[in-house]
Amino acid sequence: MTEKLRILVVDDDRRLAGTLVDILTVKGHQAQAAYSGPEALDRVKQEQFDCVLTDIRMPEMNGVELHRAIREAQPHVPVVLMTAYSSDKLVQEGLEDGAIATLTKPLDINNLLCFLSSLRQQQSVVIVDDDPAFCQTLGDILGARGFAVTRLTDPSGVAESLSPDEPVVLLDMKLNSIGGLEVLKEIRARYPRLPVILVTGYRQEMSAAIQAALEIGAYACLYKPFQIDELLQALAELRKRDLSRILGRLIGKG
Repeated sequence: MTEKLRILVVDDDRRLAGTLVDILTVKGHQAQAAYSGPEALDRVKQEQFDCVLTDIRMPEMNGVELHRAIREAQPHVPVVLMTAYSSDKLVQEGLEDGAIATLTKPLDINNLLCFLSSLRQQQSVVIVDDDPAFCQTLGDILGARGFAVTRLTDPSGVAESLSPDEPVVLLDMKLNSIGGLEVLKEIRARYPRLPVILVTGYRQEMSAAIQAALEIGAYACLYKPFQIDELLQALAELRKRDLSRILGRLIGKG
């Protein structure tokens, strides 16, 4: 992700939108304003954004409706809702629909800037697979899409080599020296919340192990040969979940 984030601010209050754009621009971001849901949607369809900050209460198209439309146009872009009405039922509706979080107006700019700094951080992926060719190919594909990739072809000691800051582990379920389920148990013992996506080419043979892995918190299982879009979608959902947690923690501190 580029150092300057491309941010779209959506609010029918032109003064507030302009002020927020000015602040974000001064802080080094590429920010622009849209003053209605339809205008914002047109921008999203024409340009790529790293984040959308949208007011909830707007005429023509409210922020929740805009978020749903953005999800169709740019499914991976995080959307943060803004509102002056914390008890608004649209707030809960938007969160249930997958918005990252809701910020209450007047905005805490420091919290917002801290959240945006987390967006600048490169998402990292650890590939655990004893097939060097698969590791290399998948790692190259993800690296070309902006991920920081670590490849581990030796499954022994995987848990010890990880850190709580590793966002996602891609774990093959059939490894030569140790089963993927055992590796997952070791990871869970050390890092209970670390996201792990299972990968296997043996759907039937590994079905019991996969079910056991899902029961102890594996996020999902992808079956080889899988479409890269499948993986990117899963990584995007995990990224959104992580960003929601970060912003929720910031709001709680505020």
